[in-house]
Amino acid sequence: MIEDMNNEVSELKSFTVGDIVTGKVTKVEDKQAFVDVGFKVDGILPISELSSLHIETVGDVLAVDDELELKIQKVTDEELVLSKRAVQAEKAWERLQDAYSSGEIIEAEVADVVKGGLVVDVGVRGFIPASLVERHFVEDFSDYKGQTLRLKVVELDRDNNKLILSQRAVLDEEVETNKRQVLDSLKAGDTVEGTVQRLTNFGAFVDVGGVDGLVHISQLAHHRVESPSEIVSEGQSVRVKILSVDTNSERVSLSIKDTEPGPWEKVAEQFSVGDVVDGTVKRLVSFGAFVEIAAGIEGLVHISQIANRHIGTPSEVLSEGETVQVKVLEVSASDKRVSLSIRELLEDEDGSQDYAQYERSREEDSGGFSLGDMIGDQLKKYK
Repeated sequence: MIEDMNNEVSELKSFTVGDIVTGKVTKVEDKQAFVDVGFKVDGILPISELSSLHIETVGDVLAVDDELELKIQKVTDEELVLSKRAVQAEKAWERLQDAYSSGEIIEAEVADVVKGGLVVDVGVRGFIPASLVERHFVEDFSDYKGQTLRLKVVELDRDNNKLILSQRAVLDEEVETNKRQVLDSLKAGDTVEGTVQRLTNFGAFVDVGGVDGLVHISQLAHHRVESPSEIVSEGQSVRVKILSVDTNSERVSLSIKDTEPGPWEKVAEQFSVGDVVDGTVKRLVSFGAFVEIAAGIEGLVHISQIANRHIGTPSEVLSEGETVQVKVLEVSASDKRVSLSIRELLEDEDGSQDYAQYERSREEDSGGFSLGDMIGDQLKKYK
């Protein structure tokens, strides 16, 4: 009998605070559970020592006969207090430290949605701030409860029991990896499908497989474009030609213009030398005026072809936006050049007027008689 008592005392002394023991649940109550770990009385496992997260009742997470690994929190002759949370936390901090150092992705289920973000249980309580959940703004997080997220550890402070996690870091990394792969696959000269993401005053940014490329305003159409919104709109699907790819700066230059037939391809069918057409003065330069005679086709009226008199500058006669008649002097589709003249039309017109005036003056000088009439009268005399 004395020997048995000595054995019990020695067994009791072997339990010290901080020891890790295993046991089986013998009884479950709302706020605590009792566990047989080989002590003379069952150890007490309070609800607060079950998990790093809030639990309503012990029965929600434990049942009789569950086997647990526990840490001794308190030991007296008549009482043994245990903790499941402490064991989980110790293992979790070591695992999380490794994940933090290596950048490893971990998975966790969202346990709760709280003000400012989400809470997960990864052996310890982890917090995901709202700004680190997605790459875009989320107004309502209620649907996230119960979802399993892929996360990275972005801040870890074991002494203060602080753990900050981020799903956005995982998503950003995947986007960056995809971007590098897309950049490596894009080749100058290729034609690909894209989606217009946003418009600026200097062009349009188009998403080509996860990378935004710029279609400069000069590459939107064959004709002059004042605003990108004249040609494309956000969300529109477009075909673009890749002009250049700079993988280092992640810059991609694109063209919509080069995927469409140019106006110069049929210019020879539209215009011939000698044609007289209407046009709009688009630009005045020191050496002449550029006149648009069809969409995307501007011809040059050289300063010497603007008027039938000497002028110092084109603006003496013409103004931008003015509609004029021009005569086609030369057409070169290969050089994308059309030479025009206003002067020749003026000379033709002036010449006709001068001839009519000449005829009228002759009639007046002859007293109303024509040369034929005069010769006829002389012939009658000879007869």
